[in-house]
Amino acid sequence: MAGELKLGLNTGYWAGGPPPGASEAVAEAERLGFDSIWTAEAYGSDCLTPLAWWGASTERIKLGTAIVQMSARQPAATAMAAMTMDHLSGGRFILGLGVSGPQVVEGWYGMPFAKPLARTREYIGILRDIWAREGPLQAAGPHYPLPLPDGTGLGKPLKASIHPLREDIPIYLGAEGPKNIALCAELCDGWLAMLFSPAVYDELYRPSLEEGFARPGARRGAEDFEVAATVPLIVTDDVESAADALRPFYALYFGGMGAKGANFHANVPIRMGYEKEVAEIQDLYLSGKKDEAGAKIPTALIEALSLIGPREKIRDDLQAWRESVVTTLLISGDPATLREAAELVLG
Repeated sequence: MAGELKLGLNTGYWAGGPPPGASEAVAEAERLGFDSIWTAEAYGSDCLTPLAWWGASTERIKLGTAIVQMSARQPAATAMAAMTMDHLSGGRFILGLGVSGPQVVEGWYGMPFAKPLARTREYIGILRDIWAREGPLQAAGPHYPLPLPDGTGLGKPLKASIHPLREDIPIYLGAEGPKNIALCAELCDGWLAMLFSPAVYDELYRPSLEEGFARPGARRGAEDFEVAATVPLIVTDDVESAADALRPFYALYFGGMGAKGANFHANVPIRMGYEKEVAEIQDLYLSGKKDEAGAKIPTALIEALSLIGPREKIRDDLQAWRESVVTTLLISGDPATLREAAELVLG
């Protein structure tokens, strides 16, 4: 039986400065009954400051990060920010986390990328220990040992000086690879799914989620686990023009995010059966031929990952999303786009 989908507004990354019209879009999202708004960060604007700024003008809508870069902050700093945001918003905060890729982690933050799964597990464990406040914080490491073992010797275990509004602040994980998705299902309250296609759910995603839910001590099960999927939405009578509008976005992620052979985003369409096309896209993009790279992306692949076309086509396409594991569609756009999304998804 088809499920009820929620809507979230994804404000995305900044392109040189604050996105124009973001405040108006946030206000319209709350007015339309959207469930959540989300902010992002990579190596420009941070995600917590704009979320607090825009969120201060809202009353009901949930406030999420998609994503907080783990390498940008020690676990204690992230735990403090989450407690602060949760208090200020009256319990509306969702902490979306992610490890990013080695180019950003090592090149921008100057942090090691090795063992991302182990680092994620340790990081989340420290967050939950801080929020639980069961005693002064100690962590054995090896990635985030507390107190620091080789420092002055003056460090001592500490307990957060404030009580969290909620000890169980929701944690969502941005994950694309099978092992990371399984880790997400084991440790987290939700999954921030990017480049998601309901057409390949059984083949690519279900086994990993079920593996995570079945692990000893898993936090949740399939029945109470949230999946927030980013999905571009363009309502138009010309499907090909909508696909063309999205080609630069997908060309960047398939062709330009990271080095060839170390692009986790590109692995998604490869697992969907587009290995030959992705190799061509990467070659073109990394040689500076971005438009040609975008032209190589099959329209069928774009349609599998997005909602584009006339309203009736999108309504038909939405049925697969309603029947999938997805609980929230994360949409980007101006107030007019949000109104169309609300009409199609919530109406």
